Amino acid sequence: MRPTKLLALALFFFIAGCASPSYYLQAVGGQLELIQRSESIDDVIARSDTEAPLKAKLIRLREIREFASSELNLPNNGSYRKYVDLKRPYVVWNVFATEELSVKSKEWCLLVVGCISYRGYFSKEAAESYAAELSAQGYDVYIGGVPAYSTLGYLDDPVLSTFIQYPEAELARLIFHELAHQKVFVKDDSTFNESFAAAVEQEGVKRWIAAHGKPSDQQTFMALETRRNDYLQLITKYRDKLNSLYSSSRNTEEKRVGKKIVFQEMKEDYQQLKTEWGGYSGYDWIFNRNLNNAFIVSTALYSQLVPAFQNLIAHNHGDMPQFYAAARALAEQAKEKRNTALAALMPGGGGSTTAVAAPAR
Repeated sequence: MRPTKLLALALFFFIAGCASPSYYLQAVGGQLELIQRSESIDDVIARSDTEAPLKAKLIRLREIREFASSELNLPNNGSYRKYVDLKRPYVVWNVFATEELSVKSKEWCLLVVGCISYRGYFSKEAAESYAAELSAQGYDVYIGGVPAYSTLGYLDDPVLSTFIQYPEAELARLIFHELAHQKVFVKDDSTFNESFAAAVEQEGVKRWIAAHGKPSDQQTFMALETRRNDYLQLITKYRDKLNSLYSSSRNTEEKRVGKKIVFQEMKEDYQQLKTEWGGYSGYDWIFNRNLNNAFIVSTALYSQLVPAFQNLIAHNHGDMPQFYAAARALAEQAKEKRNTALAALMPGGGGSTTAVAAPAR
């Protein structure tokens, strides 16, 4: 792709209507870096100086990539067929923000993707600088490192050094998730998009392990899923508590005191979870931080509607093309009607799929 064409496309895709020129430049520069440094995975595997562990990972990833298209009906294109060694822990750092007494995310509106609940930077320092600006304005802020992101098929997304060393199930999860964004994407609805992709990734990993894993892989995956679901339920529980607090008739100072109490209770509940998990400490790095509303939003975004999409997969008997068609039917509805249909698909919501039936094939 010629630099001028890439520049125009990157500008069109990434630029926020209200962003500063410096934000435009960092977005374009970061995307150009990925394109310019990418190498064919086949070439990296064939090179004599490629270390054996990386070569083995890339060979396995190539199989995961083929499985994504052949078994999950995810896009069969140039994404995840090239490799980039970024020599840093994350490709992007996302900034989340909320009002001091709210669990509703601040949104940023971008061309093509619409309004989203975070703002991404290819530099950690730039993300921290912007987060400091928001914090000075009174926002709760949270910065989350991101190992991968999707350009929704506008560009061929590469495999990155930021995630290639993940355990096999987690590597498959990430590839399935990012390709799912290319399958169905709704402007102005981050929760729909992330929950949809999370449901696809979970279904995909189950099928990958069933087809290519060992019995121990299945056991490990189920243990990870149990802990992940417990963690997400914990976050959801306290998001709801915070929302009730903030929407109550208490005065501002009472809400601030209540906010501190709720986050302390959440940390105490996490310690109880660790006991139930036999001491597993994989989430300690989160709960050792100063938590706030923006952190809650960053987690809920990826999980809030996952059960609804899982029920939609089950309703379509695991037929992924039919499931995608049903998800697209949802995506084409007005947001209020879409949310009503998804609420009906949530556990306890009645399970109705009338409003999200896939078109006849």
